[in-house]
Amino acid sequence: MHTAQASQWFATCPKGMEALLANELAALGASATRETVAGVYFDGPLALAYRACLWSRLANRILWPQASLAAEDADELYRSLSSVEWGDLFDPKYSFAIDFSGENQNIRNTQFGAQRSKDAVVDWFSASCGMRPQVQRRSPDVRLNIRLVKSLAHLSIDISGGSLHQRGYRTEGGAAPLKENLAAAILLRADWPGWAARGGALIDPMCGSGTLLIEGAMMVADIAPGLRRQRFGFEGLRQHNPAQWQALVSDAQSRAKRALESELPEIRGYDADPRVVRKAQENVARLGLEKVVRVSCKPLAELTKPSHKALPVGLLVCNPPYGERLGEKENLLSLYRELGEAMVREFPEWHAAVFTSSLELGRAVGLRSHKRYALFNGAIASNLLLFDLHNNTLRDLDPATKATAKNSTATAAKTATTSSATASNKGLSDGAKMFANRIVKNRKRLKSWVNREQIDCYRLYDADMPEYAVAVDIYADLVHVAEYQAPRGVDPDAAERRLDEVRAALPDALGVSAEAIVYKQRARQRGLQQYEKQSSSGELCSVREGQARLLVNLLDYLDTGLFLDHRPLRLRIAKEAKGKAFLNLYSYTGSATVHAALAGARSTTSIDMSNTYLAWLRKNLAHNGLDETRNTVHKADCLPWLQQENKQYDLVLLDPPSFSNSKSMEDSFDVQRDHLELVRAAMSVLRKEGQLYFSNNRRGFKLAQELLDEFACEDITAATLDPDFQRNRKIHCCWSLRHREG
Repeated sequence: MHTAQASQWFATCPKGMEALLANELAALGASATRETVAGVYFDGPLALAYRACLWSRLANRILWPQASLAAEDADELYRSLSSVEWGDLFDPKYSFAIDFSGENQNIRNTQFGAQRSKDAVVDWFSASCGMRPQVQRRSPDVRLNIRLVKSLAHLSIDISGGSLHQRGYRTEGGAAPLKENLAAAILLRADWPGWAARGGALIDPMCGSGTLLIEGAMMVADIAPGLRRQRFGFEGLRQHNPAQWQALVSDAQSRAKRALESELPEIRGYDADPRVVRKAQENVARLGLEKVVRVSCKPLAELTKPSHKALPVGLLVCNPPYGERLGEKENLLSLYRELGEAMVREFPEWHAAVFTSSLELGRAVGLRSHKRYALFNGAIASNLLLFDLHNNTLRDLDPATKATAKNSTATAAKTATTSSATASNKGLSDGAKMFANRIVKNRKRLKSWVNREQIDCYRLYDADMPEYAVAVDIYADLVHVAEYQAPRGVDPDAAERRLDEVRAALPDALGVSAEAIVYKQRARQRGLQQYEKQSSSGELCSVREGQARLLVNLLDYLDTGLFLDHRPLRLRIAKEAKGKAFLNLYSYTGSATVHAALAGARSTTSIDMSNTYLAWLRKNLAHNGLDETRNTVHKADCLPWLQQENKQYDLVLLDPPSFSNSKSMEDSFDVQRDHLELVRAAMSVLRKEGQLYFSNNRRGFKLAQELLDEFACEDITAATLDPDFQRNRKIHCCWSLRHREG
């Protein structure tokens, strides 16, 4: 048996961090550092090993190598381990566990190897001391590490006693949390300590449970990462020197106290999910860093640089969702694009660091990165991209993410629109003048409501004058005009002439350019015809509704992706969704799902049969900085799905089409004929105290008497119509349903 010297140690770490760890250990006083895959060997006294356990921000474990033992087979492994003087290492009153890794031709199972190793240790103590130490897999006093390589078993003692990435402040991780030592590596590669020394700030726009922010704060506040850990593996060893250890702890406590009394950099974090924001705030509070780290709920679309004081330089850092963890890559491209836009718009003189497993998503940021580092997030090969934002210009964006650029001109466009209180009417026919005057009158009538409620999208005109049978909808700085098909008996030439008069009147009446107005014919549709493409521009525009930013397509489909008449119902859902499990049936583009998620729903589940609209839904989620961890999306026919669903929901939206004969369905669907079975199925997944909203746009719809008898039903149609739809009260009907008490 070859026994190693007590001054030799081995620090393990995730792959890609070896050089950083070697530098860190050298700064702590280590000598003879030698990098290997996923770790660093180093020399030094016991006090150095203590400092590494207390101060290393990068290591997973600190191992004390003991011996390299012959282990051709299980019997030889047992004999070799039985020759170790275990009583020199720890007392049998302490519990122990064995971490066994590796295999050879005769030992092919790590569990078997661990069992034979355990037997050797226990039998040695029984024979030598007449006392058996307890084997305890979780939180043992002493943790032994045995790594089998060919015919040798390398024995070490884990003096850290568990992974050092566990700082001791976290009681519950957020969704797919970044390990603390990986977060530290990201910040060190991005030179956060250097930026802090130069007076820079730190911002994470998608902070999750706050790992990057907290690691950054612990660095600048000189807080030892192991200071809050409850125990270490060396405490159960005979070689432990409590006085020496306590001296190091006391020094670390004094350093942290001095640093917290000094002026520290600005550190802020944001996230669209209020639940993880609360977790981040709780984590910050456990470390007493509330005055250093401030976290608030804000979607990426609203990211701005803090303006309470000058912040000329700093580091923007984030770990956005990527396909392997939270959703499909293609659905996250717009999120990364929006991140790139926010970076250059709000932080043009800063630096940025983006950590992702997907270079495709990294390129979607649209900016030049000047450095790239390879790191591993668990088993996932990942990349850290560093950006100098000074004079870094965005590459061409895909259509789905032109939204922010368009919105930057929205204010000016709205100002121009609002200032046009009267139409010039010059050169217009009498009919066109009459139409223009009605447009101006309607805008004046709705103006105070639009301004008070901060409405971005609304219906301005809906065939108020039968001869001008169009719907005019405002979408931020754009206008969408849908022509209703002329009834039989109406001269087609006359209908075309009136549409020409609409085209002539609208630009002046609204104060917009003709290019800002989109025109479509809107004939009565059946089944999936309403979803058929009219164009292939793929151009999505971003509009605001309440807290949500929603993507609409004004060119490609008869419908834009946002039913304006359901605005009050969506906002009602947002008010009621906090902490609830929300189910969106016939979810379309998911606008109600986005509202519920932003409002703090515990979970959302969205069901639809259209791949097109489910992809659109995912883009809406990403556009608001939301991922698919708690926002589940299913392609399914709602009725069969409900009949097989076992989960219960607190809040349900059921908004089926009036009619559908989709090829994905076994039979056609007619809402009047089939709603009884559908509503009953939806109520079967609604919790006892839950709320279901049932809406449809079938003219003359009658709710089945059986539903009125079985459930507490209330017609809330009037309450779900805003001022822009008061003239057309039959555009939809809406019911509130609850289970009857008892």
